[in-house]
Amino acid sequence: MEISLIRHGKSQLIENDKIIFAEFKKWVEKYDFNGVFEESTYPKVTIEKVATAKVVVTSDLKRSIISASLLKPKIKTISDPLFRETELPTPANPTILFNVKLKPNNWAVILRLLWFSGYSNECESFSKAKLRAKKASQQLIEYANEHETVVLVGHGFFNMLIAKELQKMGWKGKRKAGAKHWNCTTYFALN
Repeated sequence: MEISLIRHGKSQLIENDKIIFAEFKKWVEKYDFNGVFEESTYPKVTIEKVATAKVVVTSDLKRSIISASLLKPKIKTISDPLFRETELPTPANPTILFNVKLKPNNWAVILRLLWFSGYSNECESFSKAKLRAKKASQQLIEYANEHETVVLVGHGFFNMLIAKELQKMGWKGKRKAGAKHWNCTTYFALN
């Protein structure tokens, strides 16, 4: 049995101007709404895993669903919010950061660090995300038990949490799931 984790393609949202924090939430909404860029080529192993998978799963976010269809047109997928990317917290008092302007990726890093530290205002906490990753891993294992080969076209950070859970459950593969767009990391059950 095998489970392959693929990160979605690069978002069509290319806005990267410095913004104040109050604008970051809108930027994330645009990021979630946009699709992904179609590439001229995709990694060979990624294409092979999608082509041979008996089940392809995506999150319910557009970039995940579109990525699966770009890898294999007319593909039938199971889309489930269980596999959504982890959210980022918002400051309780954004006026503290009123005039600070940063690029969206810098805001994301700062907020992710706060999230790791236990801050989760208006979003799922790190500990709850790990529990969701455990549940997502169990769901993927159920699919693998029934269908042998499963692919999840998901999201960078949540795929990494799933990879950790699969390894805790005895699945073998790379220590870390790949974080690059279109990267595929496969885990095997040794039964």
